[in-house]
Amino acid sequence: MTTGVLGVAGAGTMGAGIAQLACLGGYQTRLWDPVPEALAAGAERLRADLGRGAERERWSAAQAEAAAGRLTTASSLDEFEGCGLVIEAAPEDLRLKRELYVRLEAACGPDSVLATNTSSLSVTEIAAEAERRERICGMHFFNPPALMKLVEVVAGEATAERALRTATDAAERMGRTAIRCGDSPGFVVNRCNRPFVLESLRILDQGIAGHAEIDRVLREDGGYRMGPFELMDLIGIDVNLEVARSFFRQRPEPRWQPHPIQERMVADGRLGRKTGRGFYEYRDGKRLDPAGGGELDDAGRRSVLERVVSQLVNEACFAADEGVAEPADIDTAMRLGLNHPRGPFEWLDEIGAERVEAILEALHAGSDERYRPAPLLQRRARSAHSN
Repeated sequence: MTTGVLGVAGAGTMGAGIAQLACLGGYQTRLWDPVPEALAAGAERLRADLGRGAERERWSAAQAEAAAGRLTTASSLDEFEGCGLVIEAAPEDLRLKRELYVRLEAACGPDSVLATNTSSLSVTEIAAEAERRERICGMHFFNPPALMKLVEVVAGEATAERALRTATDAAERMGRTAIRCGDSPGFVVNRCNRPFVLESLRILDQGIAGHAEIDRVLREDGGYRMGPFELMDLIGIDVNLEVARSFFRQRPEPRWQPHPIQERMVADGRLGRKTGRGFYEYRDGKRLDPAGGGELDDAGRRSVLERVVSQLVNEACFAADEGVAEPADIDTAMRLGLNHPRGPFEWLDEIGAERVEAILEALHAGSDERYRPAPLLQRRARSAHSN
């Protein structure tokens, strides 16, 4: 980037976390928020987190002190003039973000790159009212930024290579792994993880296995840190449902359709840990494991794992075919962004394209479009067969 000065617009949890990484990366960092109280709280939280990190020996006390010394709070956007990069971390509201970018363009110099930390909105749509859309890109950090090593660098329709390179260099200077991706719903991680929950819900709905058994199979046999039903309870079933609805609104793919089980549970107030009832019951914040329940045999456990993994592979193949990201970057994103034990293309190499295609074709019988094999998967299966 052209200067060692970086701005962060928004001092909430994500904004303060990104600013902390910038300070540790050696940038003179200017943090702004339209609410003075939020700005003061964000700066205070950043400095406290630097101190806690030093206590846990994630960096030295001298590094924490030097990083804190690089932080400046900005009282107006005009103080972003001279920043080589400004990262916006405002709430997920399209109109708010568009208006902010018009203001940022007026405040920053002509060479500044502007990046949005959006996780769910289109970078192209955010930049639609800007005069120089080529300098706007996405930089999707994961929560909490200080612990999550991935940044998705997103190219909108008009984004120039210079903006992408500036964002990539900044992410790497902050100690993150940056992957390039296109402006598709959910980018890489949130899109390619859709089947983890949705296919598990279909298995549950079909009576093949209970939710606790599906969680056990994916943890014990698949190596995932949490099963899908544990994960939904932790995030909030209502939150997970709204994400599913958002995906389906943006693109009504049959495989992305929200599941009725989620709809019923939200209507019943069973939202997960926060209400004490979700797929599991909770008392005093602790989960009560369900009593009884059938145990799957080895063939049943393998079937559950293969169905979920095959759909993860298939979604990744659709994404790669559409040019959202390269297969190796998709694998990196899923491992770093979600702590998956393997990326989908690593699963594909282990199971084999012919086997994955056969699993999906069996489920696709009767023209269930949720299981239509991706063209890339079909090509890999034909190539494997010919060899």
